[in-house]
Amino acid sequence: MAQTTLPPAVASEGIPSLRDKFIVSLAVVSVLLGGLVTSQRCEAQAVEPREALEDAKLYFTAPLRWDSRDWLEFGGALAAVAVVQQFDDDVRDHFVDSPEDALDGDDPNSMEDALPAAVLLAGTWLLAGVTDDAAGWREFGSMVQASAFTAVTTEVLKFSLGRQRPNETIDPDQWFEDGDSFPSMHSSLAFAIGTVFAESGDDRYRLVRRVVGYGVAGATAYLRVDHNVHWASDVVAGAALGFTTARFTMNRREAGGALEHVTLSVKPTDGGGLMLAFAMPLH
Repeated sequence: MAQTTLPPAVASEGIPSLRDKFIVSLAVVSVLLGGLVTSQRCEAQAVEPREALEDAKLYFTAPLRWDSRDWLEFGGALAAVAVVQQFDDDVRDHFVDSPEDALDGDDPNSMEDALPAAVLLAGTWLLAGVTDDAAGWREFGSMVQASAFTAVTTEVLKFSLGRQRPNETIDPDQWFEDGDSFPSMHSSLAFAIGTVFAESGDDRYRLVRRVVGYGVAGATAYLRVDHNVHWASDVVAGAALGFTTARFTMNRREAGGALEHVTLSVKPTDGGGLMLAFAMPLH
């Protein structure tokens, strides 16, 4: 396949510099961590700085303590992403009529695509503040912590792998370039926030919470592909990262026992396509 990349003039105008992306990422993480520390404290659920630091240490060193099951799950996630990657160009062609004419490097819908997950996070914070409920503050703390861990991990992977976006090249195999496509930050954060929302709260509203939480996350991933700023494998990797990070955080808060039985998988369909599937108990 012939490789097509952005002209230098377009690339310099449409793509932020590495310094700009680092500053924005640092600002996002600072705001998220700040929310953990400065949110109104409520006994038995507040996440104190020392506790947050301990969680961070356990999160980023978790592979050192993985058992065979953990490594199998990790390998399964990588395999799923690898399978989806084989269909990246087909999925892009489904959403974009002429990929060669869409190489502008712009992402004008970034804020709009991030809005649903941001509203979910802000709504959880507002409700917790109004009710001053211990479970509500625990849920908000888990969302913020999961988002912070996810944001850091996503940025490290972006800078390390340097994959170019579908609006920068028509070749989905352009890795270790000056790109930041893999994984999708919007998708990883949406799944981190959406998973906490879906698996928190009263079991009487579990189905509604899961529809809203995973619906917001799934819609965000869809929009990023539809807007031609991410490959399909970018959003699948982001979804897996956000989901597993949320599971870790909620288990640390002792609020996500049911998540041990939730799985994320990729299954083939009769038409020769792929389906991203969640399996979970309904209470």
